Amino acid sequence: MTRTMSVADSIVIDATPAQVYEQLSDPTAMGRWSPENRGATVRGDRRGAYVGMVFDGRNKRGAARWTTRCTVTAADPGERFAFRVHAIGLRRPLLPGPIATWDYRFEPVDGATRVTETWTDDRRRWPDFLANAFDRVATGGKTFAQFQGGNIRTTLQRLKAALEEDVRGTGR
Repeated sequence: MTRTMSVADSIVIDATPAQVYEQLSDPTAMGRWSPENRGATVRGDRRGAYVGMVFDGRNKRGAARWTTRCTVTAADPGERFAFRVHAIGLRRPLLPGPIATWDYRFEPVDGATRVTETWTDDRRRWPDFLANAFDRVATGGKTFAQFQGGNIRTTLQRLKAALEEDVRGTGR
């Protein structure tokens, strides 16, 4: 079975692109919305997102826990935030290699923002049969594309709820 190498989903949030970018471009806050991520530690200077910023993400799926090393590849305020995951390990990300790229785009829509989250499988050197077998074990029977599609939907719904509550609380 050929792998689906990328999945994306979008949601409209009643907040400005700048407000949404400010939240999503802080890797330490991702645990507020993601069903797997439990936050991150930024390595080095922490002055807002910038291309080249490195962070270690803490993740959990069921009883499994792991850490990833990520590098920001796009940091365009109010427009785009992206990072690639390039190392993984249990407590520390010791095993290097291309894993995935996460991309967030922000588009103004009638006074709100359409947020599009995209996951891309960077394991291009893995044969499809091996990736599919690994994925089904790691996700409880799904491919990573199927699994990440559900995670993206959950993340976007949680982000929408949190940001719209914040915007209502501040009166925008």
